[in-house]
Amino acid sequence: MTSESEKTPGFFLMAERSARTAGLYAPHPAQNSLNRRGLLITGAGLLTTGLLSTQAQATGTARHATGQTLHAPAIVGKARPALPLVMLDPGHGGKDPGAIGYTGTYEKHVAEAAATELRQQLLATGRYRVAMTRTSDHFVPLDGRVELAQEHGASLFISMHADALHNAGVRGASVYTHSHGASDSQTADLAKTENSADRYGGPLVQGTSPEVQQILASLVTEEARRGSAHMASAVVASFQSRINLLSHPHRHAAFAVLKSAQIPSVLVEMGFMSNRLDEAALRQAGHRAMVAGAMCTAVNRYFAAAGVGLAG
Repeated sequence: MTSESEKTPGFFLMAERSARTAGLYAPHPAQNSLNRRGLLITGAGLLTTGLLSTQAQATGTARHATGQTLHAPAIVGKARPALPLVMLDPGHGGKDPGAIGYTGTYEKHVAEAAATELRQQLLATGRYRVAMTRTSDHFVPLDGRVELAQEHGASLFISMHADALHNAGVRGASVYTHSHGASDSQTADLAKTENSADRYGGPLVQGTSPEVQQILASLVTEEARRGSAHMASAVVASFQSRINLLSHPHRHAAFAVLKSAQIPSVLVEMGFMSNRLDEAALRQAGHRAMVAGAMCTAVNRYFAAAGVGLAG
C-alpha cells in the first residue's frame, strides 16, 4: 500500500528546496537523502513561519492604515502667511515725562493709554499682530525704539505723542513723516524737542552729531518714504470726520524716531498738552478711544491699499 507521503513527492521536493534556501539543509556525501518525515516537519515549519510573517505584515499594514503610527506631513505650501506686525511706540516714558499740561497731565501717560487702546482695537480686527516699544512707565532711547521695530520685523511703525508748542492757542491732531528738512518752523521746533528726548538717558544715549544725523537720514529708503506718506494720508483721511486737525495736518521733519530705512513710519500728535482744550480731551478715555478708532481705520486703509492684513 502506498503511504500518504509517497503520494505527494512534489511537497518534499519543495520542502527540500526551501530548506536549502533557508540554510537549513546541507547534504553530506554519505547522506544523500533526508528522512521524509524530517522534511515534512521542516517544510511545515517553514510554511508556518511564512504564514506568521505574512500575518505580522498584514497587522503592521492595518496599523499604518488606521494612522496609529504614521502621521501625514504638514502641507507647508498651503499655510497662511504671517499677519503683518504693527509696532506702536508710546512717546517718552520713565524719567522722561514728555510735555506737561496745564492741569499736570503727563504726555507719557496719555501716549501709553492711547497706544494700549489702539493695540486692543487692532487685535480685535484679527488682521494684525501688534507689539509696543513699552507697555509700562519706563524710559526707552530713541534708537532703541527703532531697533525694536526692526528686530520684530514690523511692517508699520506708529509713534504716538501729545507734545507742547510755544503757542498755547494751537490745537488739533497732526501726523509727521521723516525728511531731511522741516516743512515749517513749528515742525522744526517740534522735531528738535522730540530728538532731545535722549538727554534723559545720560551720555551713552544722548543725541548724535548733526553730521551723523544727516547720514542716518539718508538711509531712509524711497520705498519707506512712500509707505510713510501713504500711511500719513490714511491718518488724515480717517481723522477728518472725527478728530480736530491742524491746518495742513501732514507735515515732515528729521524726527530721529522715524529714521528706519526699511519700515514705513509716522509720528501722530493726538493733540497738544500746551492747549487746554486738547489736554482736557486727551484726559478722557472716551476721546482716546475715538482717536484710537480713527487710527485703526487708518491702519486698515493702509494695509488694504497694499493688499495685505485682510482677514480671509
